[in-house]
Amino acid sequence: MKKSLFVALLTSVLALNVMAADPKVIVPDSTGFTFTDLKVIKSTPVKDQDRSGTCWCYSTNTFFENEILRKTGKEVHLSEGFVVSHCYLDKAMKYIRMDGEINFAEGGAAHDVPYVWATYGMVPHEVYTGFMPGYKKFNTSELTSNLKGYVGVINERKLKKLTPAWIEGFKGILDAYMGKLPETFTYEGKTYTPQSYAASLPIDLNDYVAITSFTHHPFYKPFVLEVADNWLWGSFENVPLNELLEITNNAIDKGYTIAWGADVSEPGMKWRKGYAVLPVEKDVPDLEGSDLERWTQLSDKDREEEKWDIKGPVEEQVVTQELRQQMFDNKETTDDHGMVIVGKAVDQKGNRYFKVQNSWDTNQLYHGFFYVSEAYFLAKTMNIYLHKDAVPAKIAKKIGL
Repeated sequence: MKKSLFVALLTSVLALNVMAADPKVIVPDSTGFTFTDLKVIKSTPVKDQDRSGTCWCYSTNTFFENEILRKTGKEVHLSEGFVVSHCYLDKAMKYIRMDGEINFAEGGAAHDVPYVWATYGMVPHEVYTGFMPGYKKFNTSELTSNLKGYVGVINERKLKKLTPAWIEGFKGILDAYMGKLPETFTYEGKTYTPQSYAASLPIDLNDYVAITSFTHHPFYKPFVLEVADNWLWGSFENVPLNELLEITNNAIDKGYTIAWGADVSEPGMKWRKGYAVLPVEKDVPDLEGSDLERWTQLSDKDREEEKWDIKGPVEEQVVTQELRQQMFDNKETTDDHGMVIVGKAVDQKGNRYFKVQNSWDTNQLYHGFFYVSEAYFLAKTMNIYLHKDAVPAKIAKKIGL
């Protein structure tokens, strides 16, 4: 045996031993799932939003980076900090105008990125990171607490006349934590303003559309989705559930990625194991004999954990338009997280999945990606944001694209 081959084999054995010894490391076979990618669209690298609630920005920025990559073949990293900083300020101004009767938090929606792009421009990540001094990742937890306290005090004072000084004070907090926003900068040998840099990118913001599927508003008409993080009161085109799925499949088939807002707080969402499914819940009466006896002796916590101990492909719920609406209305489906759909796959039994890029770093089974079953997608999608050309023509006509 050659020395290089021996070293390679020894390294593999040692790696497997380490993985087996560390319960945090998941050996792919241990999940019970085997995924086969059918199509994966090239995307910019996985990011890490770290200690921030700014997934909406990371996902939508990545989506636009993918659009630039699709059109030019060039990879760029757009500044999350630039978008977040502008949104904090504009969100605060709306909060004060609304006497504190709207949400002020880190959260947002896909609409926020094109809003900042159109209003203030864009800059590369290399020019402005928005990271706190001494930090190498995004951390907005302390910043958000301070900003919330500040606008809360301004709102509670109920002065007859506010001075512009409160805005400058707010900006001062932002600058201390995130750094001053650039007015001009040099990038790849050229001098830009944020507006001129945005104009240099091959993106026409009019080419993009946000879509959802709910029955408390009429189909084929836009409406403002009633979730707290939709502070811009952005509107979404409303289509039946089967068409939402058709649009998503068509987009991937045609080579378009999709910004995806969804609920990820479900017990069938197993991030570290790399999948999200929506199993049919098993009732206790389904158990017999010793299985039933063992089940009744478990604590409530142990029963809940065992119920969601998934060991491979499972029978999933049949998601109808009515069930989806019920889950939204009773707060079983909530506005949790923004990600990017980049592909399609099947498991070993032929069940269909979407491949999703997350912004929770790469220290996970599929290096920052995971697989979402169609059932999970149908039940837990809040909205999608994508290029108009990715929408099938017959559906595009119905919603006036």
